[in-house]
Amino acid sequence: PLLAGRRGGLGGRSGSRGVPRGGRRKAGPGRLSPELSSLLFSPGRTRNLLRIGVIKKPLWFDVYAAFPPLREPVYRVPRPRYGKVKDVIRPILYQEDEVRAKFYKVYGSGPRPFNLSQSNYKSTCQRFVEKFNELKEEGKIEEEKLFEETGKALLASGIILQRRGTDKVAQEDHQGVETRGSVLHLQLQTVLEEMQGQKKDQEEQTPELAERQKENPLPS
Repeated sequence: PLLAGRRGGLGGRSGSRGVPRGGRRKAGPGRLSPELSSLLFSPGRTRNLLRIGVIKKPLWFDVYAAFPPLREPVYRVPRPRYGKVKDVIRPILYQEDEVRAKFYKVYGSGPRPFNLSQSNYKSTCQRFVEKFNELKEEGKIEEEKLFEETGKALLASGIILQRRGTDKVAQEDHQGVETRGSVLHLQLQTVLEEMQGQKKDQEEQTPELAERQKENPLPS
């Protein structure tokens, strides 16, 4: 009976470490985890917990009140003195993101905005990525030609893809051709007018020379 009382009290057999089976440990600084102990080892918090009756008075409380330390022992996360702490963020990049990046680089986002009000809406880029993955799973086309073949497959299904800067370059070339043509036309017109003027001058000068020769014949 004495041994049983020492090990588990009067209630019978006890569990490990002197705790009755089916019972719970009482809360206290000595029986809490290190994290909770660090939080409870504070005069203000301990005083509040004692006031509402959550914990029993710890042994150090009266000693701490009688001989307060110069610096309050507050738990702080250790930080390195030298150097900056680098928060390494692993780059998250999916394989299809490379296809998307190349698509927007070659074709752009298009003239129309995305219609996000529809739940089943698929952008041209998303359709391109899905077709790209479909052709890649078939394995009939080389990886180097997959991008171009995907564009051709979408074109065959009625989706027209236009490369970035194509309209602008074509318009500039067309404007350049028109400008050159107008300049050449002006130059040709100026040359023709000069030639016609010279021809008229020659025609006017020819009868005057004939009359002068009649009036002043050369001596034989």
